[in-house]
Amino acid sequence: MGTSGRNVTVTEDKVAIDRLRARLQTYMLKKGLRSTAQRRLIVDTFFEIASHTTIEDLLSEVRTRDKGIGYATVYRTLKLLAECGVASERRFGDGLSRYELADDASAHHDHLICVSCGMIIEFEEPRIESLQDEIAARYGFHVTSHKHEMYGTCAKCSASGSS
Repeated sequence: MGTSGRNVTVTEDKVAIDRLRARLQTYMLKKGLRSTAQRRLIVDTFFEIASHTTIEDLLSEVRTRDKGIGYATVYRTLKLLAECGVASERRFGDGLSRYELADDASAHHDHLICVSCGMIIEFEEPRIESLQDEIAARYGFHVTSHKHEMYGTCAKCSASGSS
């Protein structure tokens, strides 16, 4: 459901995903977890559609390739991806957990969330980042992380009067 306003090259994407795959493999070896065919399919599918996907969205996509994969398997695999730092869980106030690639896989980004249709737009704005740094410095505050979410109505919903 999300769209991205970010400009990331295919090469940068591939390098980032390869790094995340290596992180997952190392984590699984450390924990003594097996790399099953179902788990690999779920992970591959997640990397293909990792823009704010819900468990249900991922399950639906995975089942187009293997109808035998169940909800619990997808749930556990997504939790594993989050646990080892490959995926980040996001909640945008609609009661659903959404997952995206961990922040170190791509540039930091913020979100615009349509309260009508649920569309999520990712964006980067250096001026916002700079202003946040200035404010933190003014108060002697060291920021370790942050999230910026703006809620409103997208252009399509505004035009159709869905707000």
